[in-house]
Amino acid sequence: MALQARNEIPERDKWRLEDMVENDAAWESQFAEAKAAIAGMGRFAGTLSGSVGALKAALDAQAETSLLAERLYVYAHMRRDEDNADAKYQGMADRSMALMVELSGAASYIVPEILEIPENTLETWRQDPSMASYRHTLHDLIRSKAHALSREEEKLLAMAGEVAAAPQTIYKMLDNADIRFPSVETPEGPAEISHGSFIHMMQNPDRELRADVFEKFYTTYTGLKNTYAAALSSSIKGDIFAARARHYPSALEASLHDDNVPVSVYDSLIEAVHEKLPSIARYMDMRKRALKLDALHMYDLYAPLSDADFHIEYPDAQRIVMEGLAPLGSDYAAMLRQAFDARWIDVYENRGKSSGAYCWGCYGTHPYVLLNYQPNIDSVFTIAHELGHAMHSHYSDTTQDYTNAQYKIFVAEVASTVNETLLMTHMLAHENDKARRLRLLNYYLEQFRTTVYRQVMFAEFEKLTHTMAESGEALTAEAFEAQYLDLNRLYYGKGMIVDPLIGIEWARISHFYNAFYVYKYATGFSAAVALSRAILEEGAPAAERYHAFLSSGGSDYPLELLKRAGVDLTTPEPVVSALALFDDLLTQFEALV
Repeated sequence: MALQARNEIPERDKWRLEDMVENDAAWESQFAEAKAAIAGMGRFAGTLSGSVGALKAALDAQAETSLLAERLYVYAHMRRDEDNADAKYQGMADRSMALMVELSGAASYIVPEILEIPENTLETWRQDPSMASYRHTLHDLIRSKAHALSREEEKLLAMAGEVAAAPQTIYKMLDNADIRFPSVETPEGPAEISHGSFIHMMQNPDRELRADVFEKFYTTYTGLKNTYAAALSSSIKGDIFAARARHYPSALEASLHDDNVPVSVYDSLIEAVHEKLPSIARYMDMRKRALKLDALHMYDLYAPLSDADFHIEYPDAQRIVMEGLAPLGSDYAAMLRQAFDARWIDVYENRGKSSGAYCWGCYGTHPYVLLNYQPNIDSVFTIAHELGHAMHSHYSDTTQDYTNAQYKIFVAEVASTVNETLLMTHMLAHENDKARRLRLLNYYLEQFRTTVYRQVMFAEFEKLTHTMAESGEALTAEAFEAQYLDLNRLYYGKGMIVDPLIGIEWARISHFYNAFYVYKYATGFSAAVALSRAILEEGAPAAERYHAFLSSGGSDYPLELLKRAGVDLTTPEPVVSALALFDDLLTQFEALV
């Protein structure tokens, strides 16, 4: 079937962005207000070292202006995500990006001025009761002093912000608005391949269809590989420029610094997964036997190992998610119900809509969830996943002030994966049908493969490509393909045939434009396995610790927040324990086959 246009989607299935900004006219009015506030930011320049009150006044003004600009940015970009071909919202998104850059430039003197304050004085002011909202922020600035630049240098980098964002913008427009995939023949007739339907098609039991979709999908990317390579190469070089400008030894260390995460955590994650690659080979061998194939190809990776029917329409998906997350308590359940009923969620795919799924929003209004819902088990878990983000944002926003509400990406995937793990445990506990249990176990195994093994492979690709650029090697489409294909052979080659066409897959991975992000999926997944086990085994006490974690926002460094919740990611234990569960799930599956 052809994709629906945006205006063909029922209102009840669209998010209500009017809860954030009443309408486009209000956006324009607030835009003018933000421009005036940004223009006034300069009045604090040269005053910050005068007194604790002067410092607080500047930080308060910066927070208020940032919140206003952020709301404009989020609204415009979410409107654009409804239909990336809509020129009006393309323009508003561009203007909001320029506004954020303008704000960054107007406030660029603040950090240098703060760092010119004698450290003893700054520490005394940091402890002042009036500065409670900024205590962690100021501690972080002191920690980062070695990487701060002069006022003029900071202003120059801020002015370059819009240029630095260009590779991601180019990728987004190319991958959502411009690229067109061909159709394939299905038993129901011709069907258009899309970002939203690709994985669903790859799960089709018809192997010839899967092979056809695989070839046409990735061949489309191959035809545009030089453009994608230019965008990704520019993004990587931008990472390196920013790291070197701030005197970091590498782009990786620059990226980890913000979360206060040592490089050893990143490296030990890759090492732990390398040690467990035999488990992936075992899984691939089991998959080949379950599918009764002589050889397993890349287009067989998503084929279901059970033909159990899990056709789940959206209303039923809501009910299942509510039941599965019941161990998190009545208040959590009430907020889930509100998310479903009050149009926090944009449910279905339409032409031009951004692919995938995410949770986003702005402080002061409820979070939003973008879906591209398909009536399958994957989409049910996607709902639970994205609502994990939404509840994390809700509890952080309603507990912390604006300055401390935003949690780090490092912990962002913890809440989403706790939800998925609880939902899976619930569904397995209430499913007696052998075929359906096999399907659920298959799904859980795939979560480990895609969230731990696959994301760590992505993380290794990022480290390799950034290292190549840092050493002066060219980042061409062929170079990207060679590295990506070699990694697929390392991770999967002992258990399956690695089709050469998979070498172009890097071109469709949007996370590569936010470098050194994807490893956090694996660490978050490992932490979530530990937290969900505690909630199910201990009950209310563990749930209360978890709620405290959700409510902590960005009030401390991620590793410290997780330690207080009961998980220490500075040791390999959570990752090793999660991978041991993968082996146990394999054993359970093999016993049922």
